[in-house]
Amino acid sequence: MTNNALLATATPRLLRNALRVDAIASGATGIGFLAAGRLHADLFGLPVALTLPTGLFLLAFAAFVGFTATRPEVNLRAVRSIIVLNLGWVLLSAAVLATGLAPLTALGTVYVLAQAAAVGLLAELQFIGVRRARR
Repeated sequence: MTNNALLATATPRLLRNALRVDAIASGATGIGFLAAGRLHADLFGLPVALTLPTGLFLLAFAAFVGFTATRPEVNLRAVRSIIVLNLGWVLLSAAVLATGLAPLTALGTVYVLAQAAAVGLLAELQFIGVRRARR
């Protein structure tokens, strides 16, 4: 595969916007987990020990997504890895809900469902954006 096939010079607006929203939302959530980990743990029933690593992961992920979104030519291989990571997040969220791995509060259950749905939607929009960019 040539480099031209991996880069999208005329990246559709949908893809760039989906990446931007993903970067902003992931960064904000990461900052929230780092700044108020105990509050998140208490409100949602999440283990407090997970708030620091989750917050750090989300900040690193947000930086990667933001970097990818702001390049003059969006690397479609990078976007595919972002999509895979987003789908992994959705699957892990489903596993937490299905297994009772974390003693979530009612608000925590709603939060996990809502953020998994939002992340799934972003992954779908990014996938559609990649398909449009390849045309």
